Amino acid sequence: MIFAAGLGTRLKPITDTMPKALVPVCGQPLLYHVINKLVAAGYDDLVVNVHHFPDQIIHYLHSHDFGARIAVSDERDFLRETGGGIRYAKHLLTEDEIPGLAGNDGIEPFLVHNVDIVSNLDLNWLREQHREEALATLVASERKTQRYFLFDEDNRLKGWTNIATGEVRSPFPDIDPDRCRKLAFAGIHLMSPAIFDAFDRYGFGDRFSIVDFYLRACAEYPIFAAVPPDFQLVDVGKKETLSEAERVCEAILK
Repeated sequence: MIFAAGLGTRLKPITDTMPKALVPVCGQPLLYHVINKLVAAGYDDLVVNVHHFPDQIIHYLHSHDFGARIAVSDERDFLRETGGGIRYAKHLLTEDEIPGLAGNDGIEPFLVHNVDIVSNLDLNWLREQHREEALATLVASERKTQRYFLFDEDNRLKGWTNIATGEVRSPFPDIDPDRCRKLAFAGIHLMSPAIFDAFDRYGFGDRFSIVDFYLRACAEYPIFAAVPPDFQLVDVGKKETLSEAERVCEAILK
């Protein structure tokens, strides 16, 4: 699943006339780069959610042949955020529309990838890191930021912190952030289809953040980090990062 429904507020005024997914990097839309990366790694059934300028994205998908089956999860009625968007697309991610996931009793994971992430991540390597017992595997790195997930020595999720404000969120009341491994989330994760039952169990509704879910569920469900070697990543969330995205993109395409 590719998250392409966001408003792209930090990329204004570019996103006043187009969705973030179609903002060009290295001469092609961000969506083009993510789809091609997924297809090259063997993903041939994709789901793209839409909300902001949805018809532009749908037209783009219909006018290009990426060599994959691409379904649209239409959220134009309201933006469901990351967790709600996954839950809303359940019928596209777990049932007969995707043969690779059908009838597997929730064993086969599915990938979720933010459209605004440009990276050199080896998606085949990521699949190898996913543990059978994991509810989710989060791609993370030691890049400098203000907000970090907190992991134990086995790279299992324990909480979250904002080092600028000192805020800590965790289901473990005695957690000490200084004794945890601090890793920045990359906006790419593998999930077991069992996550949908967990959404229901905790009472998450139509609109919620997947981070909020992780921080509640990690006390009972194994959620792990995968830290890629020699990882390069750019979050194209604001205009200032577009030039850096161009540099990383050019290096990947060489």
